[in-house]
Amino acid sequence: MPRDKSFDEQKVLEKAMNLFWRKGYYATSIQDLVAFLDINRASLYATFGGKKELFEKAFCHYTTTQSSHQREFLDSHPDVRTGLKKLFERAIQESSLDTEKKGCFAVNCTVEFISHEAEFATLINQNKLRCETMLYHYLTTGVERNQISKDKDLRAIATLFFTFYNGLKVITKTDFDPTEFSRSVDALLSVLD
Repeated sequence: MPRDKSFDEQKVLEKAMNLFWRKGYYATSIQDLVAFLDINRASLYATFGGKKELFEKAFCHYTTTQSSHQREFLDSHPDVRTGLKKLFERAIQESSLDTEKKGCFAVNCTVEFISHEAEFATLINQNKLRCETMLYHYLTTGVERNQISKDKDLRAIATLFFTFYNGLKVITKTDFDPTEFSRSVDALLSVLD
């Protein structure tokens, strides 16, 4: 008769995500996971698969959760320019409060895997597509509300905003001036004029 699990899978997944976020995929060993998650190796393999499968689940959990929060945040701002400005300002504020300089888990993974891990390219590309599509739909709402001109290339702008957001999350891991970044946000949003 199989034993009941003595742990909450969702909590373990979030703890694993935080460990990968802090240490990176390559620097995190199975032994690190077993010790940090406080589950035995057999339970880890039986529930999540190996390190790679656990990472993939943690990455998908993070990206879908973040995407959902960002979509709700943008949807709560009927003025599209204001919503985008506040989204970027929130990212700057989060970065300034990030004393560990963890940055964004998805961005960190993108940077870590660029030249090493082709098998994670699908996860990275799915996240990029999800984020760009969310921004594109929000920009489309701006056109429908006559807040953005119909002659704008919204797909290109969505890619530009995604690229800026990711770059911001990398650069703000160093010492940075939030005021300077706020001015950059204003310059970026001028593409909507």
